[in-house]
Amino acid sequence: MSRRPFIAGNWKMNMDHLQSIALVQKLAWTLKDAKFDGSSVEVAVFPPFTDLRSVQTLIDAERFTLAFGAQDLSPHDAGAYTGDVSGAFLKALDCSYVIVGHSERRQGHGETDEIVAAKVQAAVRHGLVPVICVGETEAELAEHGTSAVPVAQTKAALAGLPAGTPVVVAYEPVWAIGTGKVATPEVAQEVGAAIRAAIAEAMSDEDAAASRILYGGSVKSGNIAGFMRQPDVDGALVGGASLDPTEFAGIARFPDHVGA
Repeated sequence: MSRRPFIAGNWKMNMDHLQSIALVQKLAWTLKDAKFDGSSVEVAVFPPFTDLRSVQTLIDAERFTLAFGAQDLSPHDAGAYTGDVSGAFLKALDCSYVIVGHSERRQGHGETDEIVAAKVQAAVRHGLVPVICVGETEAELAEHGTSAVPVAQTKAALAGLPAGTPVVVAYEPVWAIGTGKVATPEVAQEVGAAIRAAIAEAMSDEDAAASRILYGGSVKSGNIAGFMRQPDVDGALVGGASLDPTEFAGIARFPDHVGA
C-alpha cells in the first residue's frame, strides 16, 4: 500500500501568534517558489495552542497546502481541568492532528503509558489523528536494546482502538532529541519495522500497511534523504529545524535528494 510521506514540524514552546504567521507565510512561499508538489508529500505544522487560531485563519485564507495540529490534548472532553485543552476545542479549530506522548511530556510531566492511551482515545473521539510518540532513553537502550521500549509504548497507546482507526507513530529516540545525535537510517528502519508489526498485532495487517511511521531526532535537510530511503520510514517529526522555514522546506523537499 502506498503511504503519502508526512513531514511534521513540532514548534514546541516557540513562536507567538505574530511570529507564527510570518513563519507559515515564508514556509508556504518557499515551497511554492521551489515548485513543491504538496499532493505527493504532506507537510504539517504543530504550533503552541495560542497560535492555532492565527495559523488556521492564514492557511484557510491563503489556501496554503499545509496541514496543522496541536502539540497535546487533555484526556478529558470538558470539566474542571484547569489548563487542559479539550480535543473538542482543537477540532473546532480544524486541527487534523495532535501529538500525543512526546518524550518531553512523558518525562517532564510524568505521563504514563495509561495517560498516553487515554489521550489517544480522546483524540480519536474528536476526529483527530494522533501522532503517537515513542522512544527509548539512552539507559533504556543499553538495558533493553533498540526496539523493545518503542514497541511496548506503541502497543500500550493502541490498546482498545478498533481496526481502521487512522494513527501516525513517531519514533523519537530520546537520546537523539535536540542533542545533535542521530540514529542511523538502518536503526530507524529496524525500529520502524518493529513498530509496524506492533500495529498489526494491536489492530490489523491492513492498519499496519496503511499507518505512517515517522522518525524524529535531530532531523535536517542534509540527513532526511537517508531516512526516507527506508521502506518503513514514511516521514519525519522535526523539532528545532522546523523553526527555520528555509531549512524545514528543504526537509519537505526530500524527494529532490532521495535519488542523489
